[in-house]
Amino acid sequence: MRYLPKSPSERRGMLDAIGVATVEDLFKTIPEKFRLRDPLKLPGPLSETEIIQYFQARAAENSRGYTSFLGAGVYNHLRSVVTDALIQRGEFLTSYTPYQAEISQGTLEAIFEFQTLVCQLTGQEVANASMYDGSTALTEAVLMAERLTSRHTVLIARTVHPEYRQVLQTYAKHLGITIREIGFTATGQIDRAALANESFDNVAAVVVQSPNFFGVIEEIPELAEVAHAGGALLVDGITEAVSLGIVKPPAEADIVAMECQSLGVAPSYGGPYVGVIATRDKFVRQLPGRLAGQAFDAEGRRGFVLTLATREQHIRREKATSNICTNEALFALAATIHMTLLGKAGLRELAEQNLAKARFARTELEKIPGVRRSFSGPIFNEFVLEFPRSIKLINRWLLDDKIIGPLAIGTTYPALSKRGLFCVTETMPRSEIERLVASITRILQTTASGESKT
Repeated sequence: MRYLPKSPSERRGMLDAIGVATVEDLFKTIPEKFRLRDPLKLPGPLSETEIIQYFQARAAENSRGYTSFLGAGVYNHLRSVVTDALIQRGEFLTSYTPYQAEISQGTLEAIFEFQTLVCQLTGQEVANASMYDGSTALTEAVLMAERLTSRHTVLIARTVHPEYRQVLQTYAKHLGITIREIGFTATGQIDRAALANESFDNVAAVVVQSPNFFGVIEEIPELAEVAHAGGALLVDGITEAVSLGIVKPPAEADIVAMECQSLGVAPSYGGPYVGVIATRDKFVRQLPGRLAGQAFDAEGRRGFVLTLATREQHIRREKATSNICTNEALFALAATIHMTLLGKAGLRELAEQNLAKARFARTELEKIPGVRRSFSGPIFNEFVLEFPRSIKLINRWLLDDKIIGPLAIGTTYPALSKRGLFCVTETMPRSEIERLVASITRILQTTASGESKT
């Protein structure tokens, strides 16, 4: 459908209907100093042909022919063409949230199925559908814990994704929430001794991530015991949902905040994605976002409705449990279709392939002289290795071989310089792993001999 702008006469009629003289009058409540008078520095205006050419040129900039070993919260997994075919149907392909939800039975049923699948994955009793992404889901989970406990301090592991921690800090800054970070040990896991020595007097939640930012799996049952002993809730963040095909579900956690991008959603330049919160049934009244429920009419016919949604969610926003105004329904649908196609056995096989290929890659890379493992904890499909040279330097050389190398984590963790975070999923052929090993071996030999990258 093409965009058809309103004519001057139509605009005039609309203004007359609401009793306003000019469009400018609609913005009188905004202080003058905050109003933009100069045009935005944007190219154009462009014709339709020029816009198409622009995006074709941007698409051509994609790293076609490159092999990527990047992960860190965004993962490249196999996706069925069935998923794309279904979500592009006209009934679903819209960015508009169905506010008059009860007439959208197909959408509500898909949301209901999504919630069910998420509960099965996480071992929790109820899930919403859904949040904007994993980072906002984790933050909303913390705010939920604050409401449930009436406490205002959060203990968060430094092994939680740095960008997730930044989002939480942004929210907490003006909400009176104190955040204290807990370090990690040689295993790459949260320092449980340091956590146990913390004062829990005003702590609402202990926040961890598993597998964490280093790719290491945390010990959720033990962490839950520590948190509960101090009267706090345990919030578990999950950025790699495929891990739940083989890793024990975090049933001991009180709230699970998960990014479901791995389940049928393409990396797509970093978003949009699909976040979700799952929790215990007794906490459902404080669960933000949408919740689809099953109901029956007077004749016993099954239907689906949005349930437990107070009016504050829509009109009295200052009292709402969340400021998330969209449930990313299209991507929740994509994840639902993807999980349904895989089934339990398929998801487990997918996870096993990730684990096997990551272990193979780590073993082969550790054979390179000077390369060693950074952490001893158990992994899924990501791992950190230490190199004798700068990771950024190695990555610049790898690009010549059309290889996108590991994430240099020293930028975020200064004490971990010369460390790279690798990700290996089921999409990575053995031949590409061997090519990576050969390239890094050659790079280290070349740089050791004194050659430099210009």
